[in-house]
Amino acid sequence: MIDLKSKNEIKKIAESGRMVAAVLKKLKSMVIPGLITQELDDTARKMTKEFGARPAFLGYRGYTAAVCVSINDEVVHGFPSKKRICKEGDIISLDFGVEYGGYYADAALTVGVGKISQLAKKLMDVTEQSLYKGIEKAVAGNKLYDISAAVQQQAESNGFSVVRDFVGHGVGRKLHEEPFVPNFGKAGTGILLEVGTVIAIEPMVNEKKYDVKVLSDEWTVVTCDKGLSAHYEHTIAITESGPVILTKE
Repeated sequence: MIDLKSKNEIKKIAESGRMVAAVLKKLKSMVIPGLITQELDDTARKMTKEFGARPAFLGYRGYTAAVCVSINDEVVHGFPSKKRICKEGDIISLDFGVEYGGYYADAALTVGVGKISQLAKKLMDVTEQSLYKGIEKAVAGNKLYDISAAVQQQAESNGFSVVRDFVGHGVGRKLHEEPFVPNFGKAGTGILLEVGTVIAIEPMVNEKKYDVKVLSDEWTVVTCDKGLSAHYEHTIAITESGPVILTKE
């Protein structure tokens, strides 16, 4: 059952969302060759504490970090570490969420380390574009898979593939709520989108095939063919006047 949010609740989610945006902006600015990825997690924890909020992922189902750091062929749920260092040419996906005052927001972006390949740049750009194509369809009266189809079309028309094993989701009082939002689907199908729906749309787009697997740490998801993967995400609210991005400063 979808938990529709009131205008006041959407404002509270947006408060969490502004914190998420501020943390991700800072983390993005830190990514340079030689950076130890644990520093990203340390910074995320410090900033969230200063906000008086809580990192949403820390401790979630046993996850041990505040921010997911996924490098190159890692799709999602990678771990920051004192042993992992950003290298020139890497692409790094940063996924972060906050809980503040009982309300959650969640967002992600992908950053290039130093000079990256044209292919990596195109993958990142197309993934971000696919996010915004999906957001455009998050309108009351549309169907859920209108979002999914828009994401898929943008990714696949540029020669990439969308991950099918992991999807976007409702968010608000919990980190993950209904409805789940696939990044593939047939336009005009799925549930009716209503005012008050708050969802995290999060395309995960692969350079090659969409097949993925989970590593032995039981968290890190990688592409099966070792191709690159990019990830972008915003928490958005469906309002009378259209979609509103809640994870912006």
